[in-house]
Amino acid sequence: MTTSESVLPSRREQNKLATRRAIADAALSVLRSKGIGNFTVEDISEEAGVSRRTFFNYFPSLEASLASVTEGFLDNALEQFRLRPANEPILESARAALMALADPMTVAPMAELFSLTQDNRTLARSELEAWDHCTNQIIDAARHRLGPDADELYLRALAGSIVSCGKAAMTIWFEDRGSDLSAESLASLRQHLINAIGLLGSGFNPSA
Repeated sequence: MTTSESVLPSRREQNKLATRRAIADAALSVLRSKGIGNFTVEDISEEAGVSRRTFFNYFPSLEASLASVTEGFLDNALEQFRLRPANEPILESARAALMALADPMTVAPMAELFSLTQDNRTLARSELEAWDHCTNQIIDAARHRLGPDADELYLRALAGSIVSCGKAAMTIWFEDRGSDLSAESLASLRQHLINAIGLLGSGFNPSA
């Protein structure tokens, strides 16, 4: 087996990822058009062109399908993190990973979901749970970087701090921009995320 074959997902895995992404995109589209509380799993399934059974093969609930929109952005950021040099400080890698997502539109789906769900406690909680879901992935990525003997407290504190910085950046952006999804607004959100990780890396010294 070649290196590329061991890294690239199989055709079956690619198809599963595409279906999952299509359902998540459909969930956001239906939320956008119908509004909170005005649609069902059946509406999402119809929009995605899949059966209700297929929907539940991928997601346990309507809320989970929406939360996966945020997970998609975080997965992309983690993928960029894993491409960073192994000897680079972890927080520098995290900041560089966000900077690698140069197009502000990469944050558009996550930003739109955040802006559409803040008035609904259940959906807002699901969206934030997507960040919490990312915590374990950050821990795994950091452990892979540091090795199996990495201090567990360090790993968990690191992951929790990164996630908290992400949440803070999203909240500050929303308080400032609201439902504005213009390119300028999305660029501002991306910069908030980068700056938040930068503050963490500097020990929260704003002059560093």
